[in-house]
Amino acid sequence: MKRYGLIGFPLQHSFSKRYFSEKFKKENINANYENFEIASISEFPKILNTNPDLFGINVTSPYKAQVIPYLDELSEEAARLNAVNCIRIERNANGFRTKGYNTDVFGFKNSVQSFLQAQHTEALILGTGGAARAVAEALRQCGISSKFVSRTPETEMLSYAEVSEEIIAQYKLIVNASPIGMHPHEAEFPDIPYSALSEKHFVYDLIYNPEETIFLQKAKHFGAKTVNGLAMLYAQAESAWTIFNS
Repeated sequence: MKRYGLIGFPLQHSFSKRYFSEKFKKENINANYENFEIASISEFPKILNTNPDLFGINVTSPYKAQVIPYLDELSEEAARLNAVNCIRIERNANGFRTKGYNTDVFGFKNSVQSFLQAQHTEALILGTGGAARAVAEALRQCGISSKFVSRTPETEMLSYAEVSEEIIAQYKLIVNASPIGMHPHEAEFPDIPYSALSEKHFVYDLIYNPEETIFLQKAKHFGAKTVNGLAMLYAQAESAWTIFNS
């Protein structure tokens, strides 16, 4: 039986194990999926070396960039984004070889395109990590420019304090690509002026647990169209499965 899994910390928010376990059962696939919750990326080699039946690993926060030095090869997109969320493990009699991929771009683009309208020409992305960079790349491919918002902004970024009502009014597409509001911290939400949102706004939260974050609740209250990240997860998972078996 082949095994697959997920590395990250923490992992209680993730639906990946349930998704793949249900997929294996439904499609009669002789495989198993498990979570590897590791407190440090330095534990990653042990997972590879002590699980000879492990053929694929998904990667979530905070290890999408940290895992890269441990891999033998990267796909072009993973290298460009400096973020990996999917690892194929090729095994033979002499050992194994790992290659990192990024399915965030595909997953987000696949899940967002049907919601985009003419006014969605500029996007405000909350967060600056690997997922945020993937969102920006997906939007670039859709012809949409982006501006990042960070707690510790660098050049060409905004701080949360700088996100005024005028900024919100300008950017009709807003994406939360940060972990703010994710289980078990459901009471948290990005600090932006929600009252400046309108029915012309589309607000997307990559978080899917909880199903509706306070971020989305507040956006919906002021008339914005809202979507969570569950469809993105499904698209990513199917893309990862294709990579694992390519």
